[in-house]
Amino acid sequence: MGGWRLPGPVLGLLLLLLCPPASAACPAACRCSPGEADCSERGLLEVPWSLSANTSTLWLAYNFITVLGPRSFPPLPGLRLLSLAHNRLELIHPQALLGLGALQELDLSHNHLSVLTPDTFRPLTSLATLNLGSNRLGQLEPGVPGALPRLQALLLQDNPWVCSCSILPLWRWLSHNRDKVREKSLLLCRVPEQLNKYPIMAFGDESFRQCQDTSLSPEHYIAFFTIGPFSFLASIFFCTFLGSLVVFYHSLRRESHCWRRPHICRVH
Repeated sequence: MGGWRLPGPVLGLLLLLLCPPASAACPAACRCSPGEADCSERGLLEVPWSLSANTSTLWLAYNFITVLGPRSFPPLPGLRLLSLAHNRLELIHPQALLGLGALQELDLSHNHLSVLTPDTFRPLTSLATLNLGSNRLGQLEPGVPGALPRLQALLLQDNPWVCSCSILPLWRWLSHNRDKVREKSLLLCRVPEQLNKYPIMAFGDESFRQCQDTSLSPEHYIAFFTIGPFSFLASIFFCTFLGSLVVFYHSLRRESHCWRRPHICRVH
């Protein structure tokens, strides 16, 4: 009696039902759909690592992330949008965003960031929109937006900007890239007090006339080291010469006085 066999298509259907293909990775704290991971409002302290490599949109808003250390993200070569808004970010390591070269939009608004370096953003060669609004930035190196070759929109509103000479480089960048700066009217000074709520974009060249470049070139240092010792020796020589003249003058005066009144200068 021959063995009974199922037709090929029926067998394939049964195998599909009994052994469904493995679903894309999704962290337990997140809600996932094809290409998207929503990990917002989950009380997270760090970026989940078990994300699908196919993730193109990642929402991490309204969590408690304070630091992004080196390589905080798993390999996400297709990630296009990343939102870290409304966390407690204070520090972003220069290597935190490595591997996110396809990222086009990054939202870091409503955090506690006070210092940012250009190295942090250099891996983001495709980034078009960067939101740094509502942080604690008193100043920003123009090298930060300058490190983003495809930047089209930069948001900097609601930061406590310090409007001193230190803001001059940023003001120059903003003045030459007005088309990239959104919400320009919300870029307001916080310090000094007399400029509180004064629009940064309302400054003109004359506002920075008192700001001079105090950096010294190597030639300046060589000149100082050469002139300094020479000036010191010259001052000693001058003081010695001047003292000698004073002594000589008093000696001549005394001799003249003794010549006129010898009884006064008589040795007893």
